[in-house]
Amino acid sequence: MTDNKIEVSIIIPCRNEVNFIAKCIESIRNNDYSKNMLEVLIVDGLSEDGTRDIVNEYCQKHSYIHMLDNQKRIIPAALNIGILKARGNIIIRMDAHNIYDNNYISNCVHYLQNNEADNVGGLWVTLPGRDNMIGKSIAFALSHPFGVGNATYRTGSKEPKYVDTVPFGCYKREVFDKIGLYDEDLMRNEDDEFNTRLIKNGGKILLVPEIVSHYYARDTLLKLWRMCYQYGYFKPLAALKVGSVFTLRQLIPTAFVGSLLVKFLCAFFVNRSIHIKSAHFPNTINHTKVISAFKFIPFGVSVNI
Repeated sequence: MTDNKIEVSIIIPCRNEVNFIAKCIESIRNNDYSKNMLEVLIVDGLSEDGTRDIVNEYCQKHSYIHMLDNQKRIIPAALNIGILKARGNIIIRMDAHNIYDNNYISNCVHYLQNNEADNVGGLWVTLPGRDNMIGKSIAFALSHPFGVGNATYRTGSKEPKYVDTVPFGCYKREVFDKIGLYDEDLMRNEDDEFNTRLIKNGGKILLVPEIVSHYYARDTLLKLWRMCYQYGYFKPLAALKVGSVFTLRQLIPTAFVGSLLVKFLCAFFVNRSIHIKSAHFPNTINHTKVISAFKFIPFGVSVNI
């Protein structure tokens, strides 16, 4: 399935990706889309680990690959730099931490052109960032519904369906003319904010299972924690900007933590009241009945009193 008559611009935000950038570029080079109708804009945040040397080598060998500088060193700024420089009628965002199936670009273009959609994306298969127990455990957690919720692009779909977001995205250029660029106030969650803005302006987002990319997860718990912290920190700001919560699934962690706090407070005050009543009225309290009454609290958590 190819359609090589439409000029496509690929934008890759990048910073210090020396271990992954070559794999990413090679997967793009191996795609079946005509290179004469393709430009790859790697927007680098002044990398210091050798990433720029690798990208420069590709730029010298392949005329359709270019490197742009991102002085702000944040993803939304990189995307906006790329969009303003791009010459394609279709703009595909990609990530340097990913590799892409060899029909990824052509599938994106085909489904965008032949469906009522303004943004098309696909499934996101998570790979270990490092071949050890920690790396494999992180990849498993980021692929399981308990770890990622019901995000369809992670859990899978058997047929194309309209969704609230997809990873990265393949957009018609006029989308950016209509609703603007990415919000540079957001270090993370810029795609959630943009896709919600798109839907609120009448746009549609299509997830297609034939479009597949493979993501290298963070390879240490510290890197995973830092990434999740940033996503959690900027999520409320992004929601505030669009005036609503993106999806109900994003409320579940807050509800879960809140329920644990309520259980802790209940256990504390019940335990305290028992001890006070026991001290003043030692013969009037049936401890067995009290413990039975408060042994189980919602969500199946047992509290020892």
